[in-house]
Amino acid sequence: MIPDREADMTFEELKEKAHSLPLKPGVYIMQDAKNTVIYVGKAKALKNRVSQYFQDSAAHTEKTRAMVSQIDHFDVIIADSEFEALVLECSLIKRHQPHYNILLKDDKGYPYVRVTVRDPYPKFSLATRPAEDGARYFGPYASRHSTQGIIDALRSALRLPSCNRKFPRDVGKERPCLNFHMGKCDGYCRSYDLKERHDQAIAQALSLLEGRFQEVKADLTAEMEQAAEELRFERAAELRDRLRAIELLGARQKVVAGSLADTDVTGFFRGTAKSCFVVLHYVEGDLAAKDFDLIETPMEEEEGTVLSSLVREYYVGRARLPKQILLPCELPDQVPLTRMLSEQVGRRVELVTPQRGAKMDLIRLANQNAREEVERATTREERQNKLLELLGRMLALEGPPKRMESYDISNTGASDIVASMVVYENGRPLKRDYRRFKLRDMNGPDDYASMEQVLTRRFRRYLDGDEKFVDKPDLLLIDGGLEHVRVAQRVLETLNLDIPAFGMVKDDRHRTRALVHPDGREIGIQAVPAVFSLIGQIQEETHRFAIEYHRQLQAGHVKGSVLDKIPGVGEKRRQQLLKYFKSVKAVKEASLEELEKAVPRNTAQAVFQYFHQTPERE
Repeated sequence: MIPDREADMTFEELKEKAHSLPLKPGVYIMQDAKNTVIYVGKAKALKNRVSQYFQDSAAHTEKTRAMVSQIDHFDVIIADSEFEALVLECSLIKRHQPHYNILLKDDKGYPYVRVTVRDPYPKFSLATRPAEDGARYFGPYASRHSTQGIIDALRSALRLPSCNRKFPRDVGKERPCLNFHMGKCDGYCRSYDLKERHDQAIAQALSLLEGRFQEVKADLTAEMEQAAEELRFERAAELRDRLRAIELLGARQKVVAGSLADTDVTGFFRGTAKSCFVVLHYVEGDLAAKDFDLIETPMEEEEGTVLSSLVREYYVGRARLPKQILLPCELPDQVPLTRMLSEQVGRRVELVTPQRGAKMDLIRLANQNAREEVERATTREERQNKLLELLGRMLALEGPPKRMESYDISNTGASDIVASMVVYENGRPLKRDYRRFKLRDMNGPDDYASMEQVLTRRFRRYLDGDEKFVDKPDLLLIDGGLEHVRVAQRVLETLNLDIPAFGMVKDDRHRTRALVHPDGREIGIQAVPAVFSLIGQIQEETHRFAIEYHRQLQAGHVKGSVLDKIPGVGEKRRQQLLKYFKSVKAVKEASLEELEKAVPRNTAQAVFQYFHQTPERE
C-alpha cells in the first residue's frame, strides 16, 4: 500500500526530503500531480539512490529528465532487506504499471487454451490465466506463439471454423468462405444439419488437449476403414489426412507442454528504435518453443539493469518455472531474484550466466533471435531516424542532425597537405557531396592552421552562394581533439555562423570513444553501440577519403613530373592526359591528333611541341 501523499512540493523540498531518507533498503514511488504512480524503484540505500534524481539534471538522460520533471511528490517504503525490497517493487509495478518502468506489453504468465464448452458452437482462444467463467482451460504451455500454434493445428486437423462468423446466428445466411473451398473447414455455416459433425470434432479436440491421442486415433482409424468399405473414398481420404495432422499435433503438444520443466535461455538485443527480449524454451536439449517481446529501446539503462526488469516481469507470479534460466549477463540483483523465484515455486530455480561452452552458444542463439526480431519489426529508415534523434539528444542539439559534415587533414611533409570533407545525410554517406581540398601557402605541416583554412574556404563559399557548398550542415565532426574543434568554433564565430561542432576523440585503438565540445565537455559514446558504430564509421570514412586523395597527389607528382614543366598544363590537364594515355611515355609518343582526343587543342599543341620541337628534358 502506498502512503498518503504530502502537499505539493517544490524541487528543493523534494531534494531536501531525499537527503533526509535513511541509508536502508526499500522502495520509492514517484507520483505526479494527479497522484498517478509514474515510476517505482528499489534501492539498497534509499538516501543515496533517490537523491540522485534531484542532482544536476545535466547528468541525467533524456528519459530521466522527463520523469523528474513530472514528479510532484514521492513516497518510500522501508524494507528489512534487499530481497524484501525486490519483492515489494515487483508487486507495485504489477499493480500500477508505471509509465517510466520497463514494461512488457502483455502479462507474461504461461498461456492456456480456452474452450467455451457451454456455447452451442464452442470456440478456441488463447488465455493468460484460467478464470471461473464456465470455459475449459488446457495448459499451461511454454509461450503464446506455441499455444496459438496448437489452436491453429487443432482447427486445421479437425477442419473447424477459424472465421469471424457467429454460430448459430450466421448458419445458412451466407455462402461458405474461402476456407471451405480450400478444404480447411467443413463449412458448418452451410446448415444446422452439420451440428452433430461439429460436436464430434469438438469432442475430438478436447480429447486431444487432454492427451488422449491414442483414443482419438483409434476412433478416426475405425471411421476411415468403414468409409473405405462403403466405397466413400473421398471421406476416407479426408480422415486419413486428419489422422496424419493429429499425429503431428500430438508430438508438438507433448514437447511444448514439457518445456516448463527444463531450461529457459534468455536473450536481449538493444536496437536504435526497438529492443527485443527473447526466451527460448528447451526440453532435454531440444528447442521446443520461442517467446519474445518488442519494447521501446531503454537507451539510458545498463544491460544488466534492463534485463533484470524484463526477467522479473516475465517470470514473477508464475505458478510453474523452469529448473534453470540462462542469462546473457550478470544481473545486479541476481541473488535476491534467485531466492524470490525459488520461493515462488517451492523449489530451487537457478539463474546462470554462462561464460563459455554449449550454454554460451545457446545465449548467442537467443541474442541472435532477438536481433532478427528487431530488424524484422523496424525499417532501416525508422532505425536511422531513431539513431539521429538519440545522437541529437546526447549532444543537446535542437533536433536530429540530418546532415553531418566531417573533416580530416592528411600530410607527409610541407607538400601535398590535403583535407577531406565527408557528408552523411540521414545517417548514410552522401558521396556526391564529398569534397577535397589542397592546402595553399603552407610552410609546413600544421593541423590547426590547415583546419582553419579548410573550414574558412568551405563556409565562405557557402556564404557566397556557391552551388557546390550551398547546403548548411546540422553538425560538424572534426577529426581530432579539443584544440581541433576549438579552431572550428573560432572559424564559425568569425563568419557569424551558428553550427554545432564536436571533435572526435580516439582511444588507443584509434576508434572514436567520445565527442568533445569546444568548452571541453566530453560526451561518451561507447555505452551506446548504435551511436558508437555510426561515429566510428564516419571517422573511418573521413580518414580514408583524405588518405586516398593524398596518395593520388603523390602518385601524380611521380608520374607527371615532366608534364608539370609544360606551359599551360596544370593539375587538371595532367590528370586527363595520364588517365587517357596511362603513362608519360605514351604521352610523349602520341601524335597531335591523338593528344587532341584527350585535351583541348591548345593544350595538345603545347604538349606536342614540348616533346617534339625542343630538346628532351627530365
